[in-house]
Amino acid sequence: MTTPIEPLADRAFERGAYANLMQWAKDANTADRAWLYLEAAHIVGQLHFKPHLETHLKMMGLSLRTRDWPEAGGQLLRLALVPMGHLSGRLPLGNPGRSRVSAFKPMAVRPELAELIARARGH
Repeated sequence: MTTPIEPLADRAFERGAYANLMQWAKDANTADRAWLYLEAAHIVGQLHFKPHLETHLKMMGLSLRTRDWPEAGGQLLRLALVPMGHLSGRLPLGNPGRSRVSAFKPMAVRPELAELIARARGH
């Protein structure tokens, strides 16, 4: 089951929540935990060009460090798609940004990511 969360187009950028998630990803003690934080950060920042691009760069770095070559290839594609998505206004809201899901599919936010986002927001 997935949980809807508000990654709406008219929502202001939540700089604090995004910064928390990115810091937690950096400090994570496992790659799996870092991925969860980066996926949550992607959802929070995807409507804003710089954070969206930054999240995919961090995802690319993590995929290279863990030698996850399919993920690295997927992140390379997503890095190329970020500018086009922002220029066209076609961003798949709620999408966690990993290569195992379509780069074009809007999604409901998974419960574990919604929980991390809420914690990063201070709720």
